[in-house]
Amino acid sequence: MDFKIDKLDDFTLVQVLKEKLDTHIAPTLKSELVLLSGNGERNILLDLSKSNYCDSSGLSAILVANRLCKNADGVFVLSGLQPAVERLISVSQLDSVLNIAPTADDGIEMMRKSIEKK
Repeated sequence: MDFKIDKLDDFTLVQVLKEKLDTHIAPTLKSELVLLSGNGERNILLDLSKSNYCDSSGLSAILVANRLCKNADGVFVLSGLQPAVERLISVSQLDSVLNIAPTADDGIEMMRKSIEKK
C-alpha cells in the first residue's frame, strides 16, 4: 500500500507511506484524490511526513488536490514536509499558494480552523 486514507468527521486524511512521491505512486495518488473529490470530499489533508523526496509528478498530484478542494469550495492542507520536499515546494514558490502545516497534528488543527471559517 502506497498511502493510507482515513475519512474523518469533516475532512479526509491522506498519508503517503512511501519515502518517494514520484512517478511510481503519484499517478495512483492523483486518481485517488480525484475519486475522493468525485465522491463529494471537499476537505483534504495530505500528510507527507514519511516522504523525503518528491519529483514533478508528485508536485502535480499535490496541485491537483489543491485545485479540486478549491473548486469544491473546500480546504486543502499539506503537512509533514521533510527538508528536501519543503525546499522543492519553496523553490517552486508553492509555499505562497498552499496551506502548509509542520506536522499532521498541526494540519488537523489548521484544517478544522479553516473549515470553521467557511
